[in-house]
Amino acid sequence: MIQLDPSELSYSFSRASGKGGQNVNKLNTKATLTWNLFHSKSINYSIKLRFKEKFSNMISDAGQVVITSQKHRTQTLNKGDCLDKLMNYLSKVEFAQKARKATKPTRGSKEKRLKSKKLNGLNKKLRQEKF
Repeated sequence: MIQLDPSELSYSFSRASGKGGQNVNKLNTKATLTWNLFHSKSINYSIKLRFKEKFSNMISDAGQVVITSQKHRTQTLNKGDCLDKLMNYLSKVEFAQKARKATKPTRGSKEKRLKSKKLNGLNKKLRQEKF
């Protein structure tokens, strides 16, 4: 489980669109989480590389990861939602994926494929014949 240092995260708030009634025009409930991937001391280099590879569209040139949430009507819930999203992304790249081992098709699968090709060809041949 990855633990992030809260001092590495910064939040900003702005007006959200959507639900909220009259509060939509008065309260800043949309939360924006900013975290610098390159300067983070909480995670190791290999996780940083996998994060950069998988989520490159979320990272700015300066290494800032920006995540927003306006799903809820309160700042605290949206702030928690941003943190949940970030932790979800980090958990996806926490461990390296196993390399796929290349295998050859079995003799049975080859025979099955050739048999189905033969049947397809036979069906097409029968369609062409005129009675």
